[in-house]
Amino acid sequence: MQSVFHHVKINDMNFDRLTKSNNPMIKEEVVSGRSPIERAGSGVMTMSGSINKCLMLFGILLVVGAFAFMNPHPYMMMGGIIAGMAISFLNSRDLSKSAIYAPLFTAAYGLFAGALTAMYAAAYNGIIFHAVTITLSIFFSMLFLYKSGLITVTDKFRSVIMTAVGGIMILYLVSFGMYMFGYNMPFLHDQTPIGIGISLVIAIVASLKLLVDFDNFDRGVKSGSPEYMEWYISKGLVFTTIWLYSEVLFLVSNFMGSE
Repeated sequence: MQSVFHHVKINDMNFDRLTKSNNPMIKEEVVSGRSPIERAGSGVMTMSGSINKCLMLFGILLVVGAFAFMNPHPYMMMGGIIAGMAISFLNSRDLSKSAIYAPLFTAAYGLFAGALTAMYAAAYNGIIFHAVTITLSIFFSMLFLYKSGLITVTDKFRSVIMTAVGGIMILYLVSFGMYMFGYNMPFLHDQTPIGIGISLVIAIVASLKLLVDFDNFDRGVKSGSPEYMEWYISKGLVFTTIWLYSEVLFLVSNFMGSE
């Protein structure tokens, strides 16, 4: 059952055309204000508006996640990921409709996160508290490091992190392909020292990816990106948070006894 959790989530390899941008959830030419077509007929992105969009999306995530947690079903995980992939693909084709696609994307992954949490909770007593606490601690620690200037997201930093993210996504894709043919990739998300080490590295990359997401908001606001980018960039932050949370669940489960 453990391996199923992680093979299901790898379908997010899409990451909105990962290889075509430094940020898999963002079109860089739009964030930097270099796309007049995308900017036409839209208001301007603001930080207050971006914060509001983030709060709304995380609210949707909590509500849908709670529903899935209380009514868990394996199909919710797979269905949520497949729906999320489809919505993300459609959104990448028409960013101006991000106000519609971002909430739908978040709801789809809320089903995945809630069902995944329920399955872990059934096997590991108290894991939800630990996983949520650790994820939130990492989230706000990264936000503090970014806002305080202790870590600056330079072009080189962004390139390194997104290259690492791309490698992980490819690894997930290969693992998923092997799983479809009845094979498991050695060490990936298994409860061995090497497997735990790999998951720890992935969690670190996901944590650093949060810094890139935070920087996308600043870049979008400074460049005068269109208002709908508030939704689009917020969607990227939601995905990174869910990705980090799923890795934290796996890592915490390795240090807890099953019921």
